[in-house]
Amino acid sequence: MEPILVYGFPAGSSMGLVAALEWLGKPYRLCRVDMLGEMREPSYARINARHETPVLITDTGAPLSETMAIAAWLEARDDERRISFAPRSAEADRMHQIMAYVNTGFTSAFGPLWAAMEMEELTPQTKEALRAFGRDAVIERHDRLEAMVGDGPFLVGERPSLADGVLVGVARWLDFHEVASTERWPKLAEIRRRIEAEPAVAYALALESGEDAGGSGACLGHVPLHEVIERYGK
Repeated sequence: MEPILVYGFPAGSSMGLVAALEWLGKPYRLCRVDMLGEMREPSYARINARHETPVLITDTGAPLSETMAIAAWLEARDDERRISFAPRSAEADRMHQIMAYVNTGFTSAFGPLWAAMEMEELTPQTKEALRAFGRDAVIERHDRLEAMVGDGPFLVGERPSLADGVLVGVARWLDFHEVASTERWPKLAEIRRRIEAEPAVAYALALESGEDAGGSGACLGHVPLHEVIERYGK
């Protein structure tokens, strides 16, 4: 069977994995999930007990969660090295390093900002404290990533890789939460512009918004969430 990526909206980090699947070019299917509704239902725990996206239903029908685990699964099947690099190469090491940073400290810095927005029971004072803490953390993490990246067109080398996919789903949260101008970090701003100009990213964004979009042809369609849970849930 073709793998099925369960991706979330609105503004899910999993959008970048949809783009990565497009870059990979192998047949796959998708399952679009409302993170503010469907994902919180008890039945969703059958495919991810943490009630999070993304989840990949692998070609054996097994649910696989966590962005880095899914990225590793894709990398292992990237025979033509369209989204990764030769094992044990300096480029592969660099890609893994950047992906790990983006998926941990960079992404987690936004946590207080999401909490301030989503937790209605918080007092106005607590929300403002979370926003202030979150803004400082996001800026500091962007400073570190700006120092890490080189002068190439993408995060690693001359073409998009899994690292770019992991970044693009999260980097837009800077704008969503109105933390600071993208131009504060010129190298990252240029890289983001190149990634976001990719047809695969435009396709992933359109799908996330619920629009009909024409991709590479690798996507064989969407599968309803209830069907994914019934067929592949534990």
